[in-house]
Amino acid sequence: MITIPERIVCEARAWIGTPYRHQAARRGAGADCLGLVRGVWRSVLGSEPEAAPAYTMDWSEPQGDEALWAAARRNLREKAVADAASGDVLLFRMRSGAVAKHLAIQTETGPKAAFVHAYSGHGVLESPLSEPWRRRIVARFEFPKEVA
Repeated sequence: MITIPERIVCEARAWIGTPYRHQAARRGAGADCLGLVRGVWRSVLGSEPEAAPAYTMDWSEPQGDEALWAAARRNLREKAVADAASGDVLLFRMRSGAVAKHLAIQTETGPKAAFVHAYSGHGVLESPLSEPWRRRIVARFEFPKEVA
């Protein structure tokens, strides 16, 4: 039987090649990083737990509000950053002092660690979890095992 984390990784990889589109969440049509996670949730777990509000490209940076982190805490299970597992959702702070505003799904752990993400200018792709990416991770979450 395929596990939920395995289903999450398979679904995330199915999004590779989807063009980057701000606020979009449709495989093959367009997605941003939040849209990728939302779309994987819908495919694997069903209805999304809450509607995503409209958001700008700077994601609440002017207010210094960690809105994305708060939403992840409401809907996912937070775990230690060092407790890596395939299928985890990674939250990144893209620059020092900025709010955390980039999400990805870890696909591999260990020496060949990798993640799938929707990256502006590139679309949805799988990238190595290199040291420059690793040091930007501020939180790690796992999808719920089941949805109520």
